[in-house]
Amino acid sequence: MCGRFASTTPTDALASYFGAEAPGTDDGALDEPDFNVAPTRDVPVVRVRDERRRLDGLRWGLVPRWAKDLRIGSKMINARAETVATKNSFRSAFARRRCIVTADGFYEWQRHEDGSKQPMYIHRGDEDPLAFAGLWERWTDAEAHREFQTFTIITTSANSTMEPIHDRMPVLLAPQNWDQWLDPANHDTEDLQRLLVPAPDGLLVTRPVSDRVNNVRNNDATLLDPVSA
Repeated sequence: MCGRFASTTPTDALASYFGAEAPGTDDGALDEPDFNVAPTRDVPVVRVRDERRRLDGLRWGLVPRWAKDLRIGSKMINARAETVATKNSFRSAFARRRCIVTADGFYEWQRHEDGSKQPMYIHRGDEDPLAFAGLWERWTDAEAHREFQTFTIITTSANSTMEPIHDRMPVLLAPQNWDQWLDPANHDTEDLQRLLVPAPDGLLVTRPVSDRVNNVRNNDATLLDPVSA
């Protein structure tokens, strides 16, 4: 699974990297670096809207349109690649509302034989941003008359880099597949499913980091510093 990640690259740089329009001035909060992104936080997400690739801030934790409560999103932070095309919570978004969730790296906890867990930070060796395969939805709170736009991150089986740490990992989309994934007119779910595979071996590097990341209130650059395992 993917339950925590880092989002620190400024939105202007992300927009340039992903060939997207930068957020408007109302989304200035997205430029604040977040070293410990947790569910319910807003994150820069790439989607195609009005035939243009755009960078928007969406809330982590997908809320299906049929949901009665916003809180269901906390249970839908991830979608399994194996069932995303058929599960009722995700199949509509998979066919029509796909996105790229931007990140600089993500955290996973490696379990030791004594039962303890070591937080690990996983990122690209070249330090480029990660492009998580994601889905998004709109949900309206009828009582508050407020619309929420939410997302989930698709996960798949681990590659050889991740296997010693965890059996799952986020799907990472290669640049040559971004257009295919983001195109809202592309409803070929069978073809899209072929993109939901583990990242190539050697793309990612890992390092142990402080267990301060366990507490979502801790949010500073030192969370990324390596420690002795």
